[in-house]
Amino acid sequence: MKQTAFNRAARSFDSLEQEAYLNLWRTYDCLKAIEEEVFARYGLSAQQYNALRLLQAASGVLPTLAIAAKLVSRAPDITRLLDRLEARGLVQRERRADNRRVVQVGITPAGKSLLQAMSADVRRCGQRQLGHLANPDLVALIALLKESRAPHETVVRTPLIQSSKTSKTPSPTALR
Repeated sequence: MKQTAFNRAARSFDSLEQEAYLNLWRTYDCLKAIEEEVFARYGLSAQQYNALRLLQAASGVLPTLAIAAKLVSRAPDITRLLDRLEARGLVQRERRADNRRVVQVGITPAGKSLLQAMSADVRRCGQRQLGHLANPDLVALIALLKESRAPHETVVRTPLIQSSKTSKTPSPTALR
């Protein structure tokens, strides 16, 4: 009897979905090790690098929560992440005069210089990670990954600030 991919997977995995997920996780782990090697040379985490790139692209300042919402992966403690970048002189923070609760963050010249110094290594990192795939395969992979996560990204990942006077249930507009 000819074995299908699902029959083969059924022996080792609970489902085809589980096999796909575990393969994604294993792939992430392999690719992440290459990335960490590059960022470690510059004393940065991937999230810190991502925050610097977001600030550079903003060509100005961003509120702390906007940075947290735009990060590729969640930063449970955006304040600590920014503390580390500020201690190195890579970002600067300022409280808005009209609303002291809002902290604006901007990239410093030192932060821009670090990104410039890293750019060739980051490009080589991407080549090491996925350069063996042909462009049509990369395009197909990107499309499949976007489709896979689409139903799970319907809620904005911005932490909601709630005072004791507000409801525990976010408004529909807060979820967009």
